[in-house]
Amino acid sequence: MSRRPTAMFAMDAPNLPQLFPPDLLARLRELLDIDPAGVVTDFGDPALRSRLARVEVLVTGWGCPPLDCHALDALPRLHTVLRTGGTVKRLLPPEGRARGLTVSSAAAQNALPVAEYTLGMILLLGKGVFAAQEDRRAAWHRLPDLARSDIGNMGRRVGLIGASAVGRRVIELLRPFDFDVVLYDPYVDAAAARSLGVRKSGLEDLLADSSIVSVHAPATPETRHMIDAGRLALLPDGSALINTARGSLVDTEALVRELATGRIRAVLDVTDPEPQPVYSPLFDLPNVILTPHIAGSQGNELRRLGAAVVAEAERLRMGAPLARRVEVAHLDRTA
Repeated sequence: MSRRPTAMFAMDAPNLPQLFPPDLLARLRELLDIDPAGVVTDFGDPALRSRLARVEVLVTGWGCPPLDCHALDALPRLHTVLRTGGTVKRLLPPEGRARGLTVSSAAAQNALPVAEYTLGMILLLGKGVFAAQEDRRAAWHRLPDLARSDIGNMGRRVGLIGASAVGRRVIELLRPFDFDVVLYDPYVDAAAARSLGVRKSGLEDLLADSSIVSVHAPATPETRHMIDAGRLALLPDGSALINTARGSLVDTEALVRELATGRIRAVLDVTDPEPQPVYSPLFDLPNVILTPHIAGSQGNELRRLGAAVVAEAERLRMGAPLARRVEVAHLDRTA
């Protein structure tokens, strides 16, 4: 492509400087005809009609409205969407998918900090850090029982639900440690699981046999409340559930009931609903670590997402296939 395609940013404007610091923004502007002063959050804005009519490439991020039929009518020349982060599924409703747009996503780059968060929580859970925090004074004045078999990470079984981009990153990060990792994913067979370095398991067996379970499946009608009361009851006493995927995968009311017994622990970066109401028991239960959806890219990690988009813009200008192209036909079973 000899000329710079006409492009526009579509995202929450405050995120733009973090996603594209000066050096990345300068390079992006060499590749695309894009104005950082023109960030759109409403494709129906009459003041933007003439500009939107010329746009061929959208650089999107959190805060970009869906590309529904009204947006597509305003963007007749649009052919490529470069996504810095967030789910592509919400960005592309059925009418957006039918348009045949080329879509690239930095989802794999956003998966890394989520996987790092998960790894950190797994290691701390295995060492009993959160249990010690629940009664800090007693923990400091009690001699450690070095013979306790429920503390330590050597050979600890970790069950992962979903071989998503995040799930696969978690598998990679767990590899240097002495964990026994099992995976449930209906789209991954035993041979594929072995190639990832894990063992395939059924969901019920995974829940019953793992001391730490981490959820990395997409939110679909089929996965809503996949971790329900019956499956929560399968978790062994003293085990822990980590959810960095979507809150809807876990039945929150059932989880609260199970946590209230003190039998299990939970680390929740996502909830259903999100945020939780101020009176939610999750804020007060001592066996819950509740964080406000921070596992994904934050602060200087946003640069990684912007760099991925710049690399895709370089491929677009060269006429090369995009490296992070989203298979739109698979969106119904992905995040």
